[in-house]
Amino acid sequence: MSSTVDVNIPEIALVVGGSRGIGRATAIRLAQSGCDIWLTYHSNHEQAQETQRQIQRIGRQCELLCFDVGDHAATENALRERSEHTAPSIVVFNAGVKHDNLLVWMKPEEWSAVIRTDLDGFYNVIHSVLFAMIAARRGRIVAVASVSGQIGQAGQVNYSAAKAGLIGACKALAREVGKRNICVNVVAPGLIETDMTEGVRKEELLPMIPLGRIGQPDDVASVITFLCREPFMYIHGQVIGINGGLAT
Repeated sequence: MSSTVDVNIPEIALVVGGSRGIGRATAIRLAQSGCDIWLTYHSNHEQAQETQRQIQRIGRQCELLCFDVGDHAATENALRERSEHTAPSIVVFNAGVKHDNLLVWMKPEEWSAVIRTDLDGFYNVIHSVLFAMIAARRGRIVAVASVSGQIGQAGQVNYSAAKAGLIGACKALAREVGKRNICVNVVAPGLIETDMTEGVRKEELLPMIPLGRIGQPDDVASVITFLCREPFMYIHGQVIGINGGLAT
């Protein structure tokens, strides 16, 4: 599958969950590559505005969209009409929460909250913009899953299930939209230095990582940017691990 994306023409990149961490690093890299950004976030206005300022200093536009991706109506209201006027050519789905607990002690709300954001949110977002992307007959979709969705993780049955489901959804979607020149891929980060990994006993996991270091948001953002902006693209329906060798 080849692409006719001209990196000299501004593209619109929808970065879902872009206020900090991997999302912020990705939004900034996409802006540096020439994209204008639609940046969604849930509640952290200060972090979102800081990301917006960094993007504007690059000379690109950044529109902030505050809503809960787990809420279907709110997501549709924020994205559908906007996409009908100007469809994004890039979508990065980076929304995610975690409520870790052993399954035997896991509360129903801990299960449903993670599934609602991490998996239902993907449906809500992509459903809102996909028709416009199909009509334009081009696009790149990248979902941020996790190594937990590939190999599982004790204490994260909910998170592992959601991320594994996200991988399956993207593989199926790739088969649906490939003929419309829309590439769909997944990145699966391992242990990355973000707010979500605060409290993780990193010193216990470090010996298991062959590269011998914790990953940084830019380690993930660089791969996402490649998948979104490289003109010659034959990677489709794939899961790319970004984990320093923690899992193969």
